[in-house]
Amino acid sequence: QVQLVESGGGLVQAGGSLRLSCAASGRTFSTYGMGWLRQVSGHEREFVAAVSRSGDRTSYADAVKGRFTISRDNAKNTVYLQMNNLKPEDTAVYYCASRYLYSRFSYSTAANEYDYWGQGTQVTVSS
Repeated sequence: QVQLVESGGGLVQAGGSLRLSCAASGRTFSTYGMGWLRQVSGHEREFVAAVSRSGDRTSYADAVKGRFTISRDNAKNTVYLQMNNLKPEDTAVYYCASRYLYSRFSYSTAANEYDYWGQGTQVTVSS
């Protein structure tokens, strides 16, 4: 069982930045691929970014490429999402998710592939 707790959401003006953090419980954090996904009310949860177990492989949705950066610190059991040049369309609830992966280089980009989820943190970008 993995427990995930997100923090760092809030209200920011367009063009601003936020850094989301996700703290994971347990001693096996390094065996999980991690991801950030987001959801707007009335819409399906969508993939934002993913990072491999080792931290050296990442993937991004086209909508956030060049603006968002995912990273992880396995010593701190934490994954981050640095969001720069935020746009109003980035407004959503952002979720941290994890999935056990055998390969240290693998990651998941589909919401239904993840096993554990945090409670979500609201990000609101005003125009």
